[in-house]
Amino acid sequence: MNIVRAQSDSDGLLWEGFVRNSPVATCYHQWNWKRVIEKSFGWPTYYLTAMDNGRVTGLLPLVWQKSLLFGSFLTSLPFLNAGGILADSKEAEKALLEDGLAIARRIGAASVEFRHRESHELGLPVKTNKVTMVLPIHRDPELSWKALDTKMRTKVRKAQSFGMTAEFGGMEFLDDFYAVFADNMRELGTPVYSKSFFSEILKSFPNHTFLCRVRHEGVTVAVSFLCGFRERIEAVWSSSLHSHLRLKPNMFLYWNLLQHFGQQGYQLFDFGRSSIGSGTYAFKQQWGAQPVPLYWDTWLAGGGTELPERNPENPKFKFAIRAWQNLPLSVTKLIGPRIVRCLP
Repeated sequence: MNIVRAQSDSDGLLWEGFVRNSPVATCYHQWNWKRVIEKSFGWPTYYLTAMDNGRVTGLLPLVWQKSLLFGSFLTSLPFLNAGGILADSKEAEKALLEDGLAIARRIGAASVEFRHRESHELGLPVKTNKVTMVLPIHRDPELSWKALDTKMRTKVRKAQSFGMTAEFGGMEFLDDFYAVFADNMRELGTPVYSKSFFSEILKSFPNHTFLCRVRHEGVTVAVSFLCGFRERIEAVWSSSLHSHLRLKPNMFLYWNLLQHFGQQGYQLFDFGRSSIGSGTYAFKQQWGAQPVPLYWDTWLAGGGTELPERNPENPKFKFAIRAWQNLPLSVTKLIGPRIVRCLP
């Protein structure tokens, strides 16, 4: 077993071939995410390939982030919901893990987080407080409608009564998406990604990334950025304007997403990750979505046991979140991308 660092276009072709043939690969294992992260954030990447007699047997994408504020750490993959070790044998998995940890020790990383959708039993501490919420969808919208309970149908009808419209597209909707997304992130007290990040994703996956915008009287009031992979379509980033919540734009948005992508042939709608018991968890659950545990294996330098929490749920960031919510939107758009690039 030999571990090599994939960097060239030819390496990328081998990488993509393995992803294409792996039944448990995710959207985030695709080679072009390397380009997206490097161009959008400038962080070094370590895309490790396990080779056995000239044959690819496993992959591990890693990204190294380092800042004075949050320290030095590796993630597979940051900013996204999955992308951990992908291997066709325990031998390849072990070799990739060992090589990844060797890199962490060499660069002085304090931790490595492997974001998995299934249990790998790596012998590391595991975060299991987050889940992804999934729901089967159908080509026939009537079947999806019948799957909703009476209370949800009433809520959707109420949202439909306000005269909103849903439109689907790509790059041409990016400005609208970003305006609503940035506004919502400020309301949540969370730094916003740069618009170029989303632009790079759209350019790198032109046939499998989609934008939806919901409009009311000429104003975009809700948006969603989605990534498709095989039978699954995932609403990775969705937002609505707080000023228009009386219209229930999220209800209207998600019903149209379920209908549209079911008709496009997708079979599983992924509402994205949530913390168990959170408000977003409850919102997704009412659609009938079922929680699927996420397993984020974490290695800590020095053998510590307290897992790092570099996210808004950490009580240490409560004051910063409140302060951020009171900043002008123009300021959050300017400095937010500089902060969020340092978070996983």
